[in-house]
Amino acid sequence: MTHTAYARRTTSASGTGTESGTGAGPAPAPRSTRDADGLAVASFVLGLVGLLVMNILLGPAAIVMALVALARSTARRGRAFLGLALGVADLVVLAFLVTGNGVVTWDFGG
Repeated sequence: MTHTAYARRTTSASGTGTESGTGAGPAPAPRSTRDADGLAVASFVLGLVGLLVMNILLGPAAIVMALVALARSTARRGRAFLGLALGVADLVVLAFLVTGNGVVTWDFGG
């Protein structure tokens, strides 16, 4: 047994090495961070689309997704904050439409 093989074996046995013990490379990024990044992007997209259609559903969904992404400490914090702001804007647009028309519908005809 060579010295490097002995060092790999003792490192992996002590728990400080890689999970497989082969030393094949860096460990992949944690799944929760990748999921949080996806939630940040989804909240941004839903908030943006919610300004045009179905803001009663997409606004709260964008807000919840943005808050979950921020709680999971996403790397895309700016996008999560934009999704949060757009979700709130969706609800503000909905409030103006309800007070103006008296119903929860879009009316482009005037």
